[in-house]
Amino acid sequence: MTREEKQNKIVEILHENCRTPLEEIKNAVGADSLAEVGEMIDELMEKRVILGYGAIVDWDKLENYDNVVAYIEIKVTPQRYKGFDRIAERIYRYDEVKELNLISGTYDFGVTVEGKNIKDISLFVSEHLAPMESIIGTATHFVLKRYKKDGIVICEPPKDEREVISI
Repeated sequence: MTREEKQNKIVEILHENCRTPLEEIKNAVGADSLAEVGEMIDELMEKRVILGYGAIVDWDKLENYDNVVAYIEIKVTPQRYKGFDRIAERIYRYDEVKELNLISGTYDFGVTVEGKNIKDISLFVSEHLAPMESIIGTATHFVLKRYKKDGIVICEPPKDEREVISI
């Protein structure tokens, strides 16, 4: 396995479970030592391939935790000679913005925004997005219930504990 293939495999392993022990990663990629694995991970971080680590959380199970998620579609007029990048930079600088993507279709950007309540998100749209001169329209969709995130099922259906009776 080449160094590049080892690094690709390391990224896959860490993406699946960022708490995978280095020894397990070393064996999976056929590295010579733990130090080699550490060097490759450091290199991936320096190249900004690995941007951070985090837990996938079912926020609804936390007591007294208020969090509202919305997807906002944004239609813009791209700026001359700057395209969409300048607009994207203005949008992603806000703390409320958790994800921003240039998308195809009727709208140009898809934004994931989080706030403590619907009012916070409404204020974000009306005070920050709507006044931007390049933005010509938005559509906001609130998340009512999450079923799956990052490939992990969050909302398992309840188990049917009834007994099967057959005659």
